[in-house]
Amino acid sequence: MRIPHKAWIVVGDGERALFMENRGDPDHPDFHVLRTMEHENPPTRDQGTDQPGRYNDGPNVHRSAVEETDWHQIEKDRFAHEIAERLYKAAHRGDYDSLVIVAPPRVLGELRSTIHVEVADRIVGTVDKTLTGHPIDKIENLLTRD
Repeated sequence: MRIPHKAWIVVGDGERALFMENRGDPDHPDFHVLRTMEHENPPTRDQGTDQPGRYNDGPNVHRSAVEETDWHQIEKDRFAHEIAERLYKAAHRGDYDSLVIVAPPRVLGELRSTIHVEVADRIVGTVDKTLTGHPIDKIENLLTRD
């Protein structure tokens, strides 16, 4: 992937996001972190307080279980919305012209569904990987290698 000069690169998952800018050129990228966002998201077992629900199937019939709410995933989706909102505000201010988004498939899908048209028009690439735990130089190499 050739990432233009001054393009923003957002590397995120459901709990952390790095906002970076390419201060190099497409042939010699040089990513610099502009901002990080972190979102505390404990496991569902620590967020939910109730047992999974049940409902009565009728007289003299067993009670069926209702699937437990995945609070952890709900928080990941909420964080994706926060990232999309931050990207919209920055685009509206003219902070970037090109954008690359790197996120796991589910988070990337949530971003795509909530991202504003003004942001979507600036996207030059997406990568469905989890790279938030990698050092910046490794992210550069993974995104720009031939």
